[in-house]
Amino acid sequence: MSIKLEHLNYVYSQGTAYEKKALKDICLEIPHGEFVGIIGHTGSGKSTLIQHLNGLIKATSGALYYNGENIYEEGYHMRELRNQVGLVFQYPEHQLFEIDVMTDVCFGPKNQGLSPEECKQRALEALQLVGLKEKYYQSSPFELSGGQKRRVAIAGVLAMRPKVLVLDEPTAGLDPKGRDDILDQIAYLHRQSDMTVILVSHSMEDIARYADRIIVMNKGTVMYNDAPKKVFEHYQELEKVGLAAPQVTYIMHDLAKRGMPAKTGVTTVEEAADEIMRVLEKKE
Repeated sequence: MSIKLEHLNYVYSQGTAYEKKALKDICLEIPHGEFVGIIGHTGSGKSTLIQHLNGLIKATSGALYYNGENIYEEGYHMRELRNQVGLVFQYPEHQLFEIDVMTDVCFGPKNQGLSPEECKQRALEALQLVGLKEKYYQSSPFELSGGQKRRVAIAGVLAMRPKVLVLDEPTAGLDPKGRDDILDQIAYLHRQSDMTVILVSHSMEDIARYADRIIVMNKGTVMYNDAPKKVFEHYQELEKVGLAAPQVTYIMHDLAKRGMPAKTGVTTVEEAADEIMRVLEKKE
């Protein structure tokens, strides 16, 4: 169930005085089962890019293949694509609208034509996957905390059993614990279900910790597309476009400048601790 973009372009307000080229000749492939992080400064095109993945926005030119089929071909079943590629927007709690949590999560499966029994079963499975406690199932979603609302919104997409889960800043506005809880749950879902996960985030630490590969967007183009360690080797170039590497990357480079023979290609706190211990033990 791979996604492939070939020379994809998108122009806002084409043919008007407000015309703006948001995506420029994007060529990407995302194999099934990968956890991909997308980063970029505000206005870089990352949110526009992900809205193409389930057909919410149609490219001005180019092709987008899902499972080998060009979604822009005449007769393509766009509804089926949206069942397969689930998109969770930034501040997903704004997607909540039903009287209680269970009814809200059942909405997607109901639109897929499933029976009430199947909808409820799908909803129960999804709510369990996102770790929401059963005592909240009959509560109004508007009475929940921010983190709980995010879980419900993600469950609403998971209940449709997508093959690809696309999340646009799912932890925006949450406190550190709420952010970690949501991202740990997403990582758990990825491991358990072999689902493709595409995560847009401003947090370099989060992207470094969870993603197998990072796509860096800049001015509507792909600046880097590689493993986290490879991407963050270019931390000075990233700074020039308003981005950065994880804090531990800077710490390790600083230690190296001060004479510690430590590897600088470190992106997580755990890796940094292991590397520092390795150097200290070697000195002893």
